[in-house]
Parts: sequence; structure tokens; C-alpha cells
Amino acid sequence: MPTPHTRAYGQFCGVARALELIGERWSLLIIRDLVLGAKRYDELQAGLPKIPPSILSARLNDLEATGVIRRRVRAELDAGLVYELTQYGSELDHIVLDLGLWGARSLNKPAADDVVTLDAAILSLYTTFRPESAEGVQITFEIRYDDRMTVHALVEDGAVKVGEGRFPGADLVVRTGHNAALLDLMSGQLTAAAAIRSGKLSIEGEVADLELFAQLFHVPAAPEPASGIAVH
Repeated sequence: MPTPHTRAYGQFCGVARALELIGERWSLLIIRDLVLGAKRYDELQAGLPKIPPSILSARLNDLEATGVIRRRVRAELDAGLVYELTQYGSELDHIVLDLGLWGARSLNKPAADDVVTLDAAILSLYTTFRPESAEGVQITFEIRYDDRMTVHALVEDGAVKVGEGRFPGADLVVRTGHNAALLDLMSGQLTAAAAIRSGKLSIEGEVADLELFAQLFHVPAAPEPASGIAVH
């Protein structure tokens, strides 16, 4: 049954039930951040800076009541209470990644007040990674978003590990202050050389490694807008 804060669709359907569980505003973004690991309430609040505290509390209560997340006390003395995905909730991992890639295809230029959070930046690399293009490849990337945050990605023979912070000795360091710069590169709208010439990003390393980055982390072309009525 839906929780008191969710809307029922009145349909005996798995898709409808899924929307009742995770379709409320902010719910899926909470799950997105928990895909990367357990978090305290204040860490979730920091990663979702525009969510009112009352709504965050309500969504956490709803997701816990439906078995998607749970609360746990960390063993560390100073860690306190954290929220994490249950086994049932963890089954959403690949769905969140697939949905992120699907949505990235329709991203346009960011609005002036749009934010890129650390978790979103990390997840975007997992979302866009193409393991088939990384077979036999071993390389490390470091991406610095001005002074806001830094993430790194370790690619090794078809697998990737993404984390927060710098990676000493990275093969390629990318600096950017433009949220759309990497998207333009990863979607093929800008070549590596053109991205550098535009001034939207700079690198420490070889242009060839930036080209490789765009091959390994790729956003498919945006869908063509429908025009008229299709006739078959």
C-alpha cells in the first residue's frame, strides 16, 4: 500500500507500484545519492541543497516504510545514524544508472542556479562509462571543477572506479568551470581539441588522452524531436 505521503494510481501494475514507491519528487535523487553508499541525514541534505528539511524527512520515512532504505548505526563512535539502501533498494542501482544516461541525452545548457553535486558528478562517470571501449585500457583521470570539487576515475581493463578527490600521478587532469563543457565533449558536440580551444576546459596531459576520455565516457546523441504524425 502507498504511504500517507504518496499517491496511489489505482492500477494493479508493477510500473504503477514502482512509481508509488519511488516516484514522489526528490525520492529518486535520495536513492541516487545512496547508490554510492550510506549517508547521514546532513550529508543527504548537503547533496540536495534545494530540498526543504521537512520534505527530506518525509521522503526518508516513506522510503524506509516501503523497504527501500533502512537506518543503521555505524560502528564508528562518531559516525552516528546513517541511511542506506536495503537489498531490495540496491536492485535499483542499474536502473538509476540507465535512467541517468537516458536523461543525459536530453540535457541542455544548465540554468544559472543549477548545481552539480559531488555525488552527481561521480555518478555521471559511472553512468556514461562504456566498458566495451575500455578492454585492455589502463588510465587514470582527474577532473577538477574549479575550486568546488575534484573527482577521479581509474580505468582498468573494462572496469572503472570513481571517487572523490585528487589522484596523484593521474595520466590526465581536466580543469573546467563550465558544467556543460564535459557534456559537450562526451556527447561529441566538441572534439577534444575544440574543447580546449574554446577555453571551457584545460588539461595537464596529452590531447590524445582527452580524446580517449570522450570515448570511454560517452553520452549518446540527443533524440530528434518528433514532427507530425508517424505513418507506417
